[in-house]
Amino acid sequence: MGVSVADRIVAEARAWAGTPYRHQASLRGVGCDCLGLLRGVWRGVLGPEPEEAPPYAASWAEPAEGDDPLAAAARRHLVPVPTPLPAYVPQAGDVLLFAFRANLPAKHCAIATGPAAMIHAHDGAAVTEVALTPWWRRHLAYAFRFPGLD
Repeated sequence: MGVSVADRIVAEARAWAGTPYRHQASLRGVGCDCLGLLRGVWRGVLGPEPEEAPPYAASWAEPAEGDDPLAAAARRHLVPVPTPLPAYVPQAGDVLLFAFRANLPAKHCAIATGPAAMIHAHDGAAVTEVALTPWWRRHLAYAFRFPGLD
């Protein structure tokens, strides 16, 4: 029996552990931000990225004139999870998008490693696997799956 796509996604994400945070970067062992981690895992598991990431600000608190560019890009290339968020239980390999304040767009992403943990790149820290605590669950705005997982 072969390794599942979800297992490959989690293994690739974990291979980025310790990569320093660098805004807009996506190079394992050298630097990445949360989107750069997601992009790197895509490349490592699925191949070339489906589109180039546009420039984006480091501030998660900026207003977004009614749009949600991270969620829109996820909708173009990932598969929304079928379960509503209050009842949603993350599966290994799921992509999680977080909004840190009501009425602001999603500004952070992570990859679930199971129902209670995720791996992410966070400003001021290296890529790491952390618990999906109640604080993170409260800020979860969207959940997606890589193509080929459902």
